[in-house]
Amino acid sequence: MNSYFNEDDEKLKWSTESKKTLLSTVVFDVTSHHCKSSENLEGDYIICDTKDWVIVIPEIDDKFLMVKQWRHGEKKLSLEFPGGVIDRGEEPEAAALRELKEETGAIPGKLIKLGSMNPNPALFSNHVHIYLAQNLTFTGRQTLDNDEYINYLEMNKKDVINAMGTPACQHGLMGTALMMYMRTFIN
Repeated sequence: MNSYFNEDDEKLKWSTESKKTLLSTVVFDVTSHHCKSSENLEGDYIICDTKDWVIVIPEIDDKFLMVKQWRHGEKKLSLEFPGGVIDRGEEPEAAALRELKEETGAIPGKLIKLGSMNPNPALFSNHVHIYLAQNLTFTGRQTLDNDEYINYLEMNKKDVINAMGTPACQHGLMGTALMMYMRTFIN
């Protein structure tokens, strides 16, 4: 893998001098980080601290298994790959297996990690881990959380690609997951 950063870039780094929690919620903490640049410029920066997430791309021949659910921020139904929050002490791979089974009833014969990235490094401290699930076996039942209402369906891969960025598929991380899939399998 290429390293795009060199010794000259070291001066771009900032150090965190202190951190204060401004608000704690069930989903994330809003924190203020007092930071200092290499040239001693100081400032306060707001960061959302939250658990890592997983996204699973379930592949069935020339189709993907997608989920449909309500998204409160967008106030709309959303078409997405299965995924969710990694529980405390849980490894990302275990969370991917759990979320896929909970939301679709599917168990993969093969799980491949496609990569990890920060959803928005300017504001978030967490990472999303993206997996491909292949050779699926279906249990025939979902095991959703109390506040989850999810339907699932199989969609042609081309239809999923074309849906990205439309009103049905507004979740930006789904496009990121699809890009990682395409980088690995179509590139």
